[in-house]
Amino acid sequence: MFRNEEAAVPSHQTAPGESVWDYPRPPALRRDTRRVVVECGGEIVADTTGALKILETSHPPVFYVPPADVRGDLLRPSAHHTWCEWKGGADYWDVVVGSDVRPLAAWSYPDPRPPYEELVGHFAFYASRVDRCAVGDTIVQPQEGDFYGGWITPEIRGPFKGGAHTRGW
Repeated sequence: MFRNEEAAVPSHQTAPGESVWDYPRPPALRRDTRRVVVECGGEIVADTTGALKILETSHPPVFYVPPADVRGDLLRPSAHHTWCEWKGGADYWDVVVGSDVRPLAAWSYPDPRPPYEELVGHFAFYASRVDRCAVGDTIVQPQEGDFYGGWITPEIRGPFKGGAHTRGW
C-alpha cells in the first residue's frame, strides 16, 4: 500500500529539504492536500486529503485530521488534558480497536485560541502509539519522545526537539 516505508531520515542526520529551524514561532497553520492515513489494530482510524498541519520552530509538522475523516467509533475520551501556550487546552483520546487499547494516542483542541480556530474538532495522532501513519505514499517516522507528536518525512530536516534532554530548547 505504501512505498518508502523506511524513507524518513532519522532526526540525528542532516537531509535535504526544509529545515524545521526555519518554521515560525508562534507556529503557522497550513493546509496539506496530500493523503494522510492513520492505521491501528488492522483498521484505518483516519484517512483524509484535507489535513491541517502546524509548523513550529524545531518541531516536525503535526498533522490534524478533520473529524469527518476520523473513525470516531474507535476513539475513547481520556481524562488527560494539556495546555499549549499557542493553541490552548488539548483533550486526549485513546484509540480502541476491539481489545487493543492505545492510551493517549490522539489529541484535539475543543476550543483553540486565535489564530488556530480552524483546528476545532480535528484530531492529531502520535505515530509512535498507533501502527502506521502515512503522508502521501511515505510512512512517517515518529518524533522522538512522548510529548510533541510530530511526524518526520523525508522533505524535512532537523535536528528535532523532542528527544531526551531537548524539552527546554
